[in-house]
Amino acid sequence: MKRSTIWILTIVMAIALLGLLAMQIVYLEKMVGMRNSQFNETVKRSLYSVSTMLEQNETKFFLDQDLAEAEQMYSGISQNSFGFGFGESNDPPIDTTLNTEDPASLRPANRNTLKDLNDSYQRKQEILRGQFLYQKSLLYEVILTILNHSSDRPIQERADSLTVDSYLRSELEFNGLSLPFEFAIVNKTSGVVYKTNGYSPMSQEDVYKVLLFPNDPKSKQNTLNVTFPNKSDYIFSSVKFLVPSLAFTFLLLGVFLYTITVAFRQKKLSEIKNDFINNMTHEFKTPISSISIAAQMLNDDSVRKSPEMLKHVSGVINDETKRLRFQVEKVLQLSLFDRKNATMRLEEEDANANIYSVINTFKLKVEKYGGHINANLDAEDPIINVDRMHFTNVIFNLLDNAVKYRREDVAPELSVTTVNPDEDHIQITVEDNGIGMKREDLKKIFEKFYRVSTGNRHDVKGFGLGLAYVHKMIDLFGGTIRAESEVNRGSKFIITLPLYK
Repeated sequence: MKRSTIWILTIVMAIALLGLLAMQIVYLEKMVGMRNSQFNETVKRSLYSVSTMLEQNETKFFLDQDLAEAEQMYSGISQNSFGFGFGESNDPPIDTTLNTEDPASLRPANRNTLKDLNDSYQRKQEILRGQFLYQKSLLYEVILTILNHSSDRPIQERADSLTVDSYLRSELEFNGLSLPFEFAIVNKTSGVVYKTNGYSPMSQEDVYKVLLFPNDPKSKQNTLNVTFPNKSDYIFSSVKFLVPSLAFTFLLLGVFLYTITVAFRQKKLSEIKNDFINNMTHEFKTPISSISIAAQMLNDDSVRKSPEMLKHVSGVINDETKRLRFQVEKVLQLSLFDRKNATMRLEEEDANANIYSVINTFKLKVEKYGGHINANLDAEDPIINVDRMHFTNVIFNLLDNAVKYRREDVAPELSVTTVNPDEDHIQITVEDNGIGMKREDLKKIFEKFYRVSTGNRHDVKGFGLGLAYVHKMIDLFGGTIRAESEVNRGSKFIITLPLYK
């Protein structure tokens, strides 16, 4: 698959997933906002009902008080004086007996009876009118008392905590909110009058307020403040069914990102392996060609008759065979990266002695380019626990890179030092004066198949495995390796290994 195709699929999928995620988040916010609005409206309605019931209690209190006073004042007056009974009236009784005598003889009596009924009805009307005026004056008196004296009562009596708690609980449950709450009565002038133990609002946004007894003077007005400690849990519990949807969306987004990352890595790895195969083919082709030419020369009688020519040809075959074997070993090192545990024979080794042996072997190659190696093996305790072959290959790889990436206009100068930075470790430093590396290359040089760009130089060959192999071996030895480099100033590789104890 082309890289451009992968990018197009990545962009399309990213837009689709991000759009889906954005829609879910917006929907969740709207749901939370709607639930919050419903909650606020329900609480405000409940508080208004509580305020109304407290006002009704206030009115009932003064009505009961005035009625009690009225009953005490008029307890000595007969019930009839206020027109409450009709059975004890002084009016003459009305004769309801049927008379079968001559109707003409009864006419005067009937007229007197109708007149008495009319007079009695009018007296009853007067009594009812008097009762009405009395009750009216009584109500007016209660209203005036409420307006003038109700605010003089302590708020603890007008709205005691048990009554407020009972009204709040019943109203909230009636409106569908069975939620713990805390409340306080707050005076606008003097502050909190009383409050429940758990009343401690974090901010004023969490407090719901209603004015109690609005007709009180402003200096004596009180508010009922209510908070709900578990409001957030209640709001989000109503929309928690959306949380799994968001979780699955994030999971899908994570899997998508991982898949895209793997796809790009595989694409890059495929390109690197193609380069590796091409480079390996070229590396093998050169020594094979040299050996083939040397073998053909051996078939020439003149070459066989000349000892010097025969020695030269055999030397070429030997050198190219070593070169080919070295390249094969490099390829075999690749298998180490596909195993979790490489097979090694860890033994007690003298780091100074092993490094000195490699330097002696490598000295001729450095001198070939007019350079030399400085060895300062000053570690007093050089005993380490490593595989000799792999440790030797580590030092050889570092020295080989130092020569391979030398500067053309300067003779190569290599330096190898060993010291004991503490009583438990040995530090090995390999330094050169080569072309160096950029900062961005330093972060990748220990990656498999990664090769630092060498500009217009075409004589530098390799598989990009050397430093990756070095890093893996040092890691298996229980040590660390880091690199310092500057362009056209050279590079320094610092290895720290634990001592054998």
